[in-house]
Amino acid sequence: MIVGWGNWKSYPRPGRGENIEAPIGPGIYEVRYANTGELFDFGAVDNVAQALAGLQVTPRSLASFFGRRAAATFPPLEYRICATATKADARIAAERMIGRRETYLRGAA
Repeated sequence: MIVGWGNWKSYPRPGRGENIEAPIGPGIYEVRYANTGELFDFGAVDNVAQALAGLQVTPRSLASFFGRRAAATFPPLEYRICATATKADARIAAERMIGRRETYLRGAA
């Protein structure tokens, strides 16, 4: 059973003590750039909270690329979740969403 998407929330930035608000259970998550709305990551997982916490957010700073310890600039991200009863439900819902997105993009092109 699929409950529905939650509201968009700001993704926590390192060092600020903010928390991710997500269920410890199966579901779908979507992460996007806050400025542009461009998709950053999407997935159907067993544990939504763990998947969001383990998301690899790479800094946009060249200083971090060269190993300097300058304050890294992380992109402003937003996330939303859709809780499901099982991972199988999450996969089915994710496949439907991907299919709808592809159909929309084909029509818009």
